[in-house]
Amino acid sequence: MAAAFLAASYGAAAPFNHSGWSGRNKAWNWNLHRGFKSSRNFKWWCQCVSSKSNYGYGGKPAEEVSVMVTGSTGYIGRFVVKELLNRGYKVVAVARQGSNANPSVEEEKSSSGSLECVTGDVTNKESLEKSLTSQGIGKIDVVVCCLASRSGGVADSWNIDYQASRNSFDVGLELGASHLVLLSAICVQKPLLHFQRAKLKLEAEIQGLPSNPTWSIVRPTAFFKSLAGQVDIVKAGGPFVVFGDGRLCSCKPISESDLASFICDCISDESKHQKLLPIGGPGRAYTPLEQGDLLFEITGKSRRFVKVPIQIMDFAIGLLDSVAGFFPDNAGIQDAAEYAKIGRYYAAESMLVLDPDTGCYDADATPSYGTDTLEAFFQRVVMEGMAGQELGEQVPSFLRSDS
Repeated sequence: MAAAFLAASYGAAAPFNHSGWSGRNKAWNWNLHRGFKSSRNFKWWCQCVSSKSNYGYGGKPAEEVSVMVTGSTGYIGRFVVKELLNRGYKVVAVARQGSNANPSVEEEKSSSGSLECVTGDVTNKESLEKSLTSQGIGKIDVVVCCLASRSGGVADSWNIDYQASRNSFDVGLELGASHLVLLSAICVQKPLLHFQRAKLKLEAEIQGLPSNPTWSIVRPTAFFKSLAGQVDIVKAGGPFVVFGDGRLCSCKPISESDLASFICDCISDESKHQKLLPIGGPGRAYTPLEQGDLLFEITGKSRRFVKVPIQIMDFAIGLLDSVAGFFPDNAGIQDAAEYAKIGRYYAAESMLVLDPDTGCYDADATPSYGTDTLEAFFQRVVMEGMAGQELGEQVPSFLRSDS
């Protein structure tokens, strides 16, 4: 029960390639630490960029701009696709083989934009490229990557948060993309978990690219859905569970539609290019205790909290780490230890901008965007339930309120 409110969003899945960009296109045979392997490669890359410079989307109307979205059936990806279509873009929505593609994606064909749905394996670069070209998609202007791990496990984090996301950009660049948008997470500021380190590795490689392609890295705070796991319990008269005194952490949550709008702004708004973009929703930051108070006020139920000592999680992590140390090759045990660390992280760390000088989280320094408030979201969920708020296929089961 307590785990339901621990999470802010994160994305994430095999061992990664330490050599940096090294796709089939030798223009990306680039090393994060050493730069281009030779001046010849650098000159060749510059010629490629120059030859593709007229593919830029700047100044073109939305209906002439092709945007590829990977993770299009995930919690945020679905809303990004919808927002892009509403703005009139040509959207290429990539979903994995066997996924339960959200019906609303097809329904968006009635919007002002155009939609092409592609089934592809983002964990395999060649397969993804073949899936796109086999459907006649030969040109991409922008890549928006909303991929996220479905388990949060060690291998899954590196396979998805790093490699699959990297594959998305590699393929998009080979098809002429001139702008990359990565949906990352604000928690990468304090990287204690595998998915955070995987995201940071990709972020660093993107930032190390030359000026073309341009890029935007979006680091959102908590999502509304991730804070709604205890709504039904409180509605039924039950307690609201917090760790410690309920003030260990806080966040400025953002709605899925507001975040999707911000991500789409990153395409047309050049002030958001070449930037790391932490972003939260409107209004003040909330601690878990304040989230509970808000729910009690909305439901009219008596204020009742259960406060769980954070040391319980520390004990569990210590135990699992000890067992994992004896079985370093057992992925299941390693993942179990990682899940415990994820739960502990979200129970104690704020989803706000971290001041590098003080080491403290700063709500005032965390930018706000949008119009949807947490109070309005809770009111709607209390009245109407969670319909339309499904987290999507890429969210670990332990973060789902229905698990």
